[in-house]
Amino acid sequence: MGLSIVILAAGQGTRMRSDLPKVLQPLAGRPLLSHVVDCAHVLGAEDVCVVYGHGGEQVLAAFDGQELRWALQAEQHGTGHAVMQAMPDTPDANRVLVLFGDVPLLTPATLERLLAATLDDEVAVLTVDLEDPTGYGRIVRKDGNVVRLVEQKDATLAEQQINEINTGVMLSPAVRLKAWLDRLGNDNAQGEYYLTDVIEMAVSDGVVVNGVKADDEDEVMGINDKKQLAQAERALQARLVDELMAKGVGFADPARVDIRGTLTCGKDVFIDINAVIEGDVELGDGVVVESNNLIRNSRLGAGTVVHSNCHIEGATTGANCELGPFARLRPGAELADNVKAGNFVEIKKSTIAEGSKVNHLTYVGDAEIGKGVNVGAGTITCNYDGVNKHRTVIGDGAFIGSGVELVAPVEIGADATIGAGSTITKPAPDEALTLERAKQLTVKGWRRPVKKGS
Repeated sequence: MGLSIVILAAGQGTRMRSDLPKVLQPLAGRPLLSHVVDCAHVLGAEDVCVVYGHGGEQVLAAFDGQELRWALQAEQHGTGHAVMQAMPDTPDANRVLVLFGDVPLLTPATLERLLAATLDDEVAVLTVDLEDPTGYGRIVRKDGNVVRLVEQKDATLAEQQINEINTGVMLSPAVRLKAWLDRLGNDNAQGEYYLTDVIEMAVSDGVVVNGVKADDEDEVMGINDKKQLAQAERALQARLVDELMAKGVGFADPARVDIRGTLTCGKDVFIDINAVIEGDVELGDGVVVESNNLIRNSRLGAGTVVHSNCHIEGATTGANCELGPFARLRPGAELADNVKAGNFVEIKKSTIAEGSKVNHLTYVGDAEIGKGVNVGAGTITCNYDGVNKHRTVIGDGAFIGSGVELVAPVEIGADATIGAGSTITKPAPDEALTLERAKQLTVKGWRRPVKKGS
């Protein structure tokens, strides 16, 4: 049988106290719903339907272009009512797996166990054992199969001792589920249609209901407020770091790192505290990331050291580079092997060839720097004329003195030397010293301004 996955994502999430719909709240840098959708695609579902409602335009916009079917739940009348909205276009020949947009930590492995343990004509629910199940619906079994879901208020003393609870995740043949949903009533204090009532119908109709346990209660954690969101963040980060440590990545403190994307590491990588990894990041063999660094959508070559307090985005480095402390690499920064970008250096949309050094207090933008170049402290490539950007080209072996302004477009020759304090507006020849300074002048009788009335 084929597989349809219905993701319930219509809730308002009032306890979030946010203008952002609950399912768009960020977890590890991505919306809660995105984690559930990714899990659905990993399972190979041919039909993934998201039932949306509150903040619908924002939710649709956030997933524009993705292969999803959408069903609107304009008014929220319970979980059963939500699933009803998805069923008209759900193929009868499929099995239906119901997931929740605010339960983002479920793993494909757990759901694959649920699918594998259930025959095509059976029903299954995902359960979990809780140390304290107070307030949750209990799973009542007979001969190993689920025969009843009982709410806390309706449970006998014996049933209240049961630690196995219902997570809400359900698997059912589509045809049977449609029939049961048609029979659902809302004769309760809330006037809602409850999906859990389907279990009683299935048992009554003689259908086997399997209960498959999740290994970890964090995996089935529902997110309803900012505290739970923070708890889920820590749980997910712990999972991601555990996976990386199993592959040989070293962390000074696994609890003090945030991975908000995909981190790929070579051998003997070490990451110190308070590192934030965003987007797609690749760290080569032996890379060391010291404390308090942000690395986003970048690739760092083997042996590179990132000293503390750097901001690296959209950049690439070769092997054995040294960055920071307090360096900023912006999109388009491309460093070859053995390049140094030191403290308070900013590099944007520039290439720096092998062995060059930009050590201190320098801005390099829209530039091409050759091999073995030394760029002195306080140097600026003046790349913007107020309208357009212009390039600076520095030849191999050039030496740029401190406090130099290179007014682009301009070219500095190979092995050229630029004297400290120069403002260079014209090409500087190879193997020569070029200076451009105003004549020093002392103005006699000049006084510093003073405040009026003093």
